[in-house]
Amino acid sequence: MSKAAIDQLEATSIEVADRTDSFGGGALERRSISEQVANRILSMIKSGNLKPGDRLPTEQQMTIAFGISRPPLREALKALTLMGVLSSRQGGRYTITDLSPSRLVAPFNSVLAVADYDVNQQFETRVVVDLELVRLCCTRASVEQRQRIHKLAVDGRDFELDPVAFRLLDIEYHQAINAGANNTLLAALAQVLYDLGLDVRRTASEVPGVIDKSVRQHVEIAEAIMRGDAPVAVAAYRTHLEHVRDTTFMAIAKRSQGPKNG
Repeated sequence: MSKAAIDQLEATSIEVADRTDSFGGGALERRSISEQVANRILSMIKSGNLKPGDRLPTEQQMTIAFGISRPPLREALKALTLMGVLSSRQGGRYTITDLSPSRLVAPFNSVLAVADYDVNQQFETRVVVDLELVRLCCTRASVEQRQRIHKLAVDGRDFELDPVAFRLLDIEYHQAINAGANNTLLAALAQVLYDLGLDVRRTASEVPGVIDKSVRQHVEIAEAIMRGDAPVAVAAYRTHLEHVRDTTFMAIAKRSQGPKNG
């Protein structure tokens, strides 16, 4: 991809981000839905959660994760294809192109590189921030927001064999909880913490059994939020964070071992 094309991609990404409204923890807002979907996908690429060569989930899976219909989804996918972010064969799933190794994700790589952050410090901070968001969500979230959180948790059962699809759903799930807390500053901080080390957690999500356990924990948290039971929700979320932390360490150890000979 040419330098001019990459510059155009970054300019378009900024424009989309500037025009994106708050998602409010529910299905995506009806205004500029396709732009919001495109921005979500671009954000996943920039953070390293999606890599060149990754296949996006099926259209059906993405409509479930985003809570939208197919027309705006297809509009977003078409726009990203025209921008050179996605490629697609007729009748096949969309694939992330190879445009992003340098300029697209470089600003994030400086923060997200495994060697540049301390896993224990990250999760100590997430305990402080995320558990407070869960507690607030139990008391402040609307009925619609609670239902959205619960639906995303349950829908995860259909994504257990597709790590890329699950990672997309996982972001929606955690952002829905953050939005339900009704504290934009805490939610913004939680997103920064979530993005740290995403490249390592990609590896962890591909280990058999990891997604299955996360889904069960998501459902337990969501059921407590539905009841407004803050102590149970906070305890369940703490257990989930411990699972994420432990599998992150596992992924780091796996990478440090490198490929086995023979």
